[in-house]
Order: sequence, then C-alpha cells, then structure tokens
Amino acid sequence: MTPAHQLTLNLSGRLVSLEKPLVMGIVNVTPDSFFAGSRIDGAKALGERLNTLVREGAALADLGAYSSRPGAEEVSPEEERRRLRPALQILRDEYPDLPVSVDTFRSDVARMAVEEYGASMINDISGGGLDPAMYRTMAELQVPYILMHMKGDPKTMQQQASYSDVTLEVIDYFAQRVGQLLELGVHDIILDPGFGFSKTTAQNYELLAQLGSLVEAFTQPLLVGVSRKSMIYRPLGISPEEALNGTTFLHALALERGAKILRVHDVRPAVEAVQLYEELRPVLRSGEGLHYQHLRPL
Repeated sequence: MTPAHQLTLNLSGRLVSLEKPLVMGIVNVTPDSFFAGSRIDGAKALGERLNTLVREGAALADLGAYSSRPGAEEVSPEEERRRLRPALQILRDEYPDLPVSVDTFRSDVARMAVEEYGASMINDISGGGLDPAMYRTMAELQVPYILMHMKGDPKTMQQQASYSDVTLEVIDYFAQRVGQLLELGVHDIILDPGFGFSKTTAQNYELLAQLGSLVEAFTQPLLVGVSRKSMIYRPLGISPEEALNGTTFLHALALERGAKILRVHDVRPAVEAVQLYEELRPVLRSGEGLHYQHLRPL
C-alpha cells in the first residue's frame, strides 16, 4: 500500500491544509535579487509589498536577505541578520496572521528568526549542505523545513550542472536527506527540486516534466519555485520583467504534476492558477473528460 501524502503543515501551532495548493509570496530584503521588481528597500516599501501579498491571497511570505542568484556575492551572517530583523519585526507586529518562512542556509539565522520573531518555517536552498548544524537546529526548533536540491553554492552552482539522470539524482538526494531529518525528529519537511540551481535549462524542463516521479517517491509535499527564472526568459529571449506569462504557464504544469506550494513573485496570477486548477481537479480525479476518439471530422 502506498503511504498517504502529508496534507497539513504545522505553522506556529496552526494546522494548515495542503489539500488545496498554497501560494508563497517572495519578499526580498536584498539589493541584488535577479528580479529587480522583488527588491525591497525601506519600511514603506516592505509594508506595501506585504499589503499586496495579503490582499492578493498569499498563504505564506518567504523572507530572504541573501540573494541566491547565480554568481551572487557572499553576505556575512551579521549582515543577513541586520537585513532580516526590521522586516521580521514588522511582520510579527503588523501581520501576525501571515505565516513567515525565512530563506536562509545558516542555522544561527534560522534560530534567531524562529526564537526571537516567531518565524513559522525555514527555507534552506542548500538542503543542509552549507551548515552542518542546520538539521539538528531544525529538530530543536520544530518548524517546517524546506529541503531544496542544489549542488555547490550560489557562486559555483552553475559549474556543477552535470547529471547522468537529473530526476533520479534529485530523488536520491532527497531520499538520503529526508531519512536523516526524520531520524533526528524533523516532522514537517517540504521538498523543493531547486529549479535554476545547478541545472541547465534543459535539465530544468526534464525535471519539471518528471515532477510526478517525485510526488510518487515521497510522502512529503512538493514546493515549486520557477517564478520569472532564466528557464523561462532565456528561451523566450526576454527579461525577467517580461516573464510573468511564462511563469503562469509553468505554474499550471507544476500544479497538474502535484506541486502543493508555489513560491512566486506575483501572488494574484498564481492564486488564480490554483483556483482554476481546483475547478479542473475533480474532473481529472474522476477520469472524465473529452475522449478524442469520439469526435468525427466535419
């Protein structure tokens, strides 16, 4: 018998259902994110961004202070904390009902965010690979952990996009690390295949096409982050600012293949994609639909 998939997340003591996919809105307090429209400078801009997330229906905010774009420069732990603290304070004081995920690969930053500001989740692009204390810290903090696939670090990852079978290697990576986390007592684990991280455009699309294999292999929910990434704008010959339409198209494919969380720059289009997918899903589940062999040429 196939094990049942995880259908809830414990976010600061509140059980949140994953039966309907969730939208996570990106909040970057960085000066160098690859998408200029996501960079936030100052309390006023942050408040406007958070108001937009809430108004457009985001279930989560993902707060990051260290750009993970290819070739990104090093940010010290002190600077990362300095950038995060004012934003975490505003989120805690003014948006207490909006669960906050903190995008960091450092265990001490994760601890600060959870223990001092009540962050609900940690999003680790390195999957524990850049801080050996992260897994034990997550076991102590007992908040959901986003385990992402990446080889190397943001400065070196694009030189490590070598795979015999990218999907199988991502599955093997998750299998090893999920086992370690479960053994330590980390209960809520979300899997992120890491689109754009140590993968070529072709490998990104191969992995997207095979998302269903990841869903079948694990009981943990799947997060997909493709928003405005180079896998969209490079094949189309456009900029990240022009990549919303392509993003929404790939979100629809990811939902159809089993994604439970979409990490996005543009909340409303993603929420609408989820809503329309929910209209379609009962038909997909029942096996009903149009059978083309019944059509006759005019």
